[in-house]
Amino acid sequence: MKLLLSGCFFILYSIVNAQSTTQRVKENAKWKTEQKVNQKVDKAIDDVLDGNIFKRKNKKRSAEEVPDSANGSVKNDQQSANGSTEPLPSGSNGNNQTAPVFAAYSKFDFVSGEKVLYYDDFERAEKGDFPTEWNTNAAAEIVTLNGKPDKWLSITKDGNFQPVMISDLPENFTLEFNVVNQYRASNILSYNFTIYNTTNARKDICNDYLPNAFTFSWGGCAGSAGYRIKENGEDMGENAALSAKGFVCKGDNFEIPAYIKISLWRQKSRLRIYVNEEKVVDLPQAFNPAVSYNAFRLGSGYMNYANGREHDDLFLVSNLKLAVGAPDTRNKLITEGRFSTTGILFNFQKATVKPESYGVIKEIATALKENPTVKISIIGHTSNDGDATANLALSKQRAIAVKQVLASEFGIDTSRMETDGKGGAEPVDNTGTSAGKANNRRVEFVKM
Repeated sequence: MKLLLSGCFFILYSIVNAQSTTQRVKENAKWKTEQKVNQKVDKAIDDVLDGNIFKRKNKKRSAEEVPDSANGSVKNDQQSANGSTEPLPSGSNGNNQTAPVFAAYSKFDFVSGEKVLYYDDFERAEKGDFPTEWNTNAAAEIVTLNGKPDKWLSITKDGNFQPVMISDLPENFTLEFNVVNQYRASNILSYNFTIYNTTNARKDICNDYLPNAFTFSWGGCAGSAGYRIKENGEDMGENAALSAKGFVCKGDNFEIPAYIKISLWRQKSRLRIYVNEEKVVDLPQAFNPAVSYNAFRLGSGYMNYANGREHDDLFLVSNLKLAVGAPDTRNKLITEGRFSTTGILFNFQKATVKPESYGVIKEIATALKENPTVKISIIGHTSNDGDATANLALSKQRAIAVKQVLASEFGIDTSRMETDGKGGAEPVDNTGTSAGKANNRRVEFVKM
């Protein structure tokens, strides 16, 4: 009976994803208006995808891949406040110069956890290899997008993929990661992630029938999604008919990939899932309080049957960040006089605040509005990678950018805010690990 129920779920899910050509055309028409608005970013991404999208080891490197030291320059700390180098958001052009569109995130209440426990941007992994800190029962490799330093895990086969360093998940945590999807084959691609309980992670990497698990699945470029909850081997809840516009690819034939930020927020039994700015799931009873959920994995389906043209079907993952607890923003800032966050994000190598930072900045703005006499100092911090002078300048510029957002988007008087930057001079965590660097890249608010 359990196998029958599980089979029914996946049949249902396949039906949801197996959209007809007519349905895809209608879906594409629905997004034509947005496509025109975002024409510049579409063109930028299309240009990246033209020709050799991936660069592997043992190939002759282009001028863009030559190390900075080779031409006399030094690589700076170019990543965001949490270390991410995420794809272009909607509303940005190819140079990341256009102001971010915060209006789309006005209902985005996600607040990144207070302390980073695990962060992986595959910085130490070699291109063409499988990362040593992950486990799988299938195949994947590290790649880079043409002209960009970011590294991605490119999943090309059916199976499960687990970051082995995540061996415990607190009752309160946030988990974020970036995904790139593209659907070009004449098959039904599906992707998923699972939060589960295990006593043997190596054994359960192959187990598709985990007794205690929450699984969220989505279709390739289709905008369809679903979830299933298992407790003690029983089906406790499911929905195979969810939608999420962030998963929809663009272009006349869906040839432009979907660049997606997935954010999870667990508070004991409650789970919220965001796809870009959209809250797709908000379940008060997603987890059994008596079960210790201690593992996370990604999965793919039907990638084995992707068409023969290399990398037409894409499932890329990067910048996976696990953080503990939701910060008590107002209490820390007003009562304790200091609040630090890794949840304010910036465009790559820029001081432009990304719109997905809305939830965190809104918390700061609310605290200031409730306490109109309070003044604050906004201090930017980077890691200590690269040139110290350049990092110092970037940290100061990012602090100014946060001040401008608080003033323009939330109406906070600029006279109540001062700014400064420390570069990488004041680390709060290990300067030699990815998680440590992610904690060191932060924005600090100090009551004056």
